[in-house]
Parts: sequence; C-alpha cells; structure tokens
Amino acid sequence: MLPLHSLESKASPQLQRRRRRRMRQLYIRSRGLRRLLSSIGRSRSKEEKCKEEDASASPVPEPLDEKPPAKPSWRCFSYEEIYKATDGFHKDNLVGRGGHSEVYRGVAADGQAIAVKTLMRDSSDEQREKDFLTELGTVGHVRHPNVSSLLGFCIDRDEDLHLIFEFSSRGSVSSNLHDENSPPMPWKLRYSIASGAARGLHYLHKQCRRRIIHRDIKASNILLTTNFEAQISDFGLAKWLPSQWTYRAVGPIEGTFGCLAPEYFTHGIVDEKTDVFSFGVRFNLQARPFVKDDSTIQMLVDPRLADDYDVEQLKRLTFSAGLCIRANAALRPSMTEVMEILEGGEISQDRWNMPEEEEEEFWGFDDLDDDDSDCHTASAKSTGS
Repeated sequence: MLPLHSLESKASPQLQRRRRRRMRQLYIRSRGLRRLLSSIGRSRSKEEKCKEEDASASPVPEPLDEKPPAKPSWRCFSYEEIYKATDGFHKDNLVGRGGHSEVYRGVAADGQAIAVKTLMRDSSDEQREKDFLTELGTVGHVRHPNVSSLLGFCIDRDEDLHLIFEFSSRGSVSSNLHDENSPPMPWKLRYSIASGAARGLHYLHKQCRRRIIHRDIKASNILLTTNFEAQISDFGLAKWLPSQWTYRAVGPIEGTFGCLAPEYFTHGIVDEKTDVFSFGVRFNLQARPFVKDDSTIQMLVDPRLADDYDVEQLKRLTFSAGLCIRANAALRPSMTEVMEILEGGEISQDRWNMPEEEEEEFWGFDDLDDDDSDCHTASAKSTGS
C-alpha cells in the first residue's frame, strides 16, 4: 500500500498549482484570518529558535498537560485520498451532522482512522470559506490530549472544503450516555470524562498560545478516544479572546439552546465564563446549586448505576457544576478552579457563598433534560449584537 506522500506526489503539477492558487485566494478574501493562520507558523518557529538559543540556559519545564511546541504537522490532503478513505462519502460512514457541516469516518492509506468534516454549501461561498479558515486557524494552534487533533485539510477541484481530524472511535459522550442498547457508563469513567473535559477547557482558556472561547460546549461535542479520553471537538463557533481583552461582543448569537450563558444570550457578551456556564449545564446531573445533605445528593445519580458511585466525587461534581451555572458571570469559577475542585482541592462553602441579592437563579433546573435534545441541538440564532 502506498504511503500518503506518494499519493500526493502523483497529482499533476497543474493540479498542484491550482490548489495552491485556490488557497491563496482564500487567504486574500479573509486578510485578518490570513494573518492569524500565518502566525501559527511564526509562533512555532519562534519557539523553536528560542529553544535553541536557550539550550545552554536553565531549562524551563513544560506544563504537564501540554505537548512540547512543534511546527504545524497538518498538511493538504488530496480529494482522492479522502474520497477513498470514506468509501466515496458513503452514507454508512456519516457519523455526524451540524448546522453547516457533515462528518464522515474513514481509514487513510496508512491505516489511520480519520474523521472528515465537510462544510456544506448552504451558505455563501465567502461565508463558507471564512468559516473554514476560522476553524483551521483555531485548531491549528491547539495541541492537547483533551482537544481533538487536526491532521490536515482538503480543497477539492469543485472548491469543496474539508477538515481532517483524528477519529475518536468511541463516539461522543452523548451517544455513550444515552445508548439504551449498551450497559450504563460506569461512574469512574463518567468522572474521568468530566475531569478531562475540564482540563481541555482549562488549556483553551489559560495555556493555549491564543485564548480560545469554544461557545458550544455540550455532550455531543465531547468525543471519546479508544481509551475513553475526553476530547473537545467542533470549533466552528470558536472565537479568539486577545490577552488584553476581558470579553468581546459577538453577533449573531449562535450555539445550543439550554447551554447558552445568560450574558451571551441576552447581550452577546463572550468570555471564558461563557464556556464555564455550558460546562456546568452539561455536567450538572440535574443538581441544584447547593445540595443540602447526603440523602438528597444520592437522588441525583443515574438510577441505572444503583449504588455504584463515589459519594465524594459526586459532591465535587455537583458542587462545581452548581457554581458554573450561576447567572452572574463574575461569581462563576474559572476552569482552573473547577479543575482543582474535581481533582481533590478543598471545597470551601464560605469562599463561594453568594451575596443574598445574587442568589436567585436565572432559570430553573426543571427546564433541563438529560439528553442533548434539551438543548434543541439545532443552532440558536438571534440578532444580538
């Protein structure tokens, strides 16, 4: 079987020139995104240069949960490669469909399992190309075990746009939790997934080379690897948050009903606490912000688990989720603090007590369901500024 680079080299010089010319056109149409994408290579190259210059100095330890910096490893796939990998985009290989894209599973020529995200032609070419470059530029900066890894992209002869990721063989958290034909997911695994998702968001907010606000955290956008490692996926709505900004205003309002933070839904305000809120909704286990006693907290557990769960972990999960869904963004924890709680840090009721005037909930928990269908999976859009 031929390696991938052999397949690529078979493309005619004319076709290769056409692809390069098309990519340049895409960059020109979105100059800001062009600068953003080119900064990926510059930042990685600069890091490599600094690493060489500082080789004789005292080494600076890398963050434990971040891979060492490296040059971008993603590449341009040929259409023939992804067409063959997905059996001609066969309907049986369709594993996901969003508002503007479809995702197909496939197997590359080297045997690697891949996921091909195809942007559908339901919007103007200019908008579709902008969305493509936005997601490509965003995930191009991301290197973390709890975030989906980009392998490359493809622009075919009909100018269709594709992003190629590593395939997460276990599907989404949503499909695993609500599959009635499979045994219930064990508590230990559920807690590990929640902790992994928290680490992924912590990385996007605090450790990524450019701060990223995901804007659509939900169970169907958290995928699972073969070892059930949580990976945050689908950066189609993601926004940069420059380090000198505390928030940014965006419009239109997009995302998933039921998972949108109040300040985002009503005013279009986006910051790190937007994702914190969505995380809390997804992992609240139908818990109220404050559980009064152990007998109450046990009523929150999936009945299929019976007594097979860790009470201390349940307390930590419900406590942190309750903090995350506070109506006032300033009173929500950061993902750093959520991660500390989930990983065994001190739970201080006094530290997180709200002023009396802030104690009213923005909405009631009775409005939430277990499934992602509670979020009315279609994108939510309004004319917010």
